[in-house]
Amino acid sequence: MGSATTQALAASTQALAAVTASVDIDTARELFAAGDAIGNSRQLAAVLADPAVEASAKSKLVGSAFGTSVSATTLGLLTTVAAQRWSSPSDLLAGIEELGLRAASLSSLRSGADVEGELFQFARTVTDNPELELTLGARIGSNAAKGKLIDTLLGGRASVETTLIISSLVQQPRGRRVHQLLADASRIVADQRGQIVAMITTAAPISAAQQERLIALLSARYGRPVAVNTVIDPAVVGGLRVQIGDDVIDASVASRLNDLRLRLAG
Repeated sequence: MGSATTQALAASTQALAAVTASVDIDTARELFAAGDAIGNSRQLAAVLADPAVEASAKSKLVGSAFGTSVSATTLGLLTTVAAQRWSSPSDLLAGIEELGLRAASLSSLRSGADVEGELFQFARTVTDNPELELTLGARIGSNAAKGKLIDTLLGGRASVETTLIISSLVQQPRGRRVHQLLADASRIVADQRGQIVAMITTAAPISAAQQERLIALLSARYGRPVAVNTVIDPAVVGGLRVQIGDDVIDASVASRLNDLRLRLAG
């Protein structure tokens, strides 16, 4: 991520924070739809990301494109996004997507939906169903059809926030695999809640008391509240493996046995 995009994303996120009270699920839906429309128009994306175009001209263009189809809150956010200097059109689209994810996260705080948990469960479903993963990740086929498939699969089984997020992402993959889409979404949703996500892999379920101690230790280490997703995998034999972003803490028996084998072989 270039420095221009980093600053643009920070400014866009601050704009969202300033209108938190008026952000709802429709805001998220409109942001995702706007990102889709811009992504499907190379000319529009190029102009909005062009640093040589005046911010006032970009604002006028955003108003012309979306002024009658989105709320005042969404229009203001899109105008702010367009006024920033982005490193590339793809970064601009990623910025709009992130605002959509953060808006959905804000909506879930009011509805009580466990979006991080639902995203994780859907990721596990995709892992356990290669045919579904292939369908969602295939370059052939209509993106709209993929979105309808998600609506069918999750309708009534997941929150409206989670359904909207997954449906929108599979229709706008921008070259990313399904697992990466879900992992990025989970990280951003958790960040909006002031949390980080840890994936815990164990050979057998851990007790509630053990999980509470682990959360306390990880929260202290990373300086932020930690949301935990647990995977049961007998292959770890014993102990556990913790992954937070790119950080991996592997205290599993399988890892220690592998280290021992490497030392003996060396």
